[in-house]
Amino acid sequence: MIALVLSHPHLFWLSLGGLLLVAEMLGGSGYLLWSGIAAAVTGAITWLLPIGWEWQGALFAVLTLLAAWLWWKWLTQRTSRQRPSEGQLNQRGQQLLGQRFTLDSTLVNGRGHMRVGDSSWPVAADDDLPAGSKVEVIAVEGIVLRIRLSPPR
Repeated sequence: MIALVLSHPHLFWLSLGGLLLVAEMLGGSGYLLWSGIAAAVTGAITWLLPIGWEWQGALFAVLTLLAAWLWWKWLTQRTSRQRPSEGQLNQRGQQLLGQRFTLDSTLVNGRGHMRVGDSSWPVAADDDLPAGSKVEVIAVEGIVLRIRLSPPR
């Protein structure tokens, strides 16, 4: 068996790549994907170019680190391009910061309610505001949205 692997090292790397990819499908952590791809690429290169075991191992290690680094780089760019509200899943109030709405009802003593989509939110302002006022959400205090008159755009 070892003689077969020594005479056909590309089969070892292709098999290892396949096993790592199967293990990734069972686990789903993401790291084994890049190791599996690196093993498959190492197998393809070894099949085309006869290189020694030490170079094969070094090639596999470098390809694994390079693939993992490129994936990390892509992931950090992707998450930095997300809108700030996308990182606040289940924090609906925080997603409303900076958004502008029209008051449906008059605020009395700086308190009232405002429709946001299909829900009604309690709101607070420094002054009484008439219905129809354009307002902007400036803060979230518990479940109360702190609003102010929206400056014209």
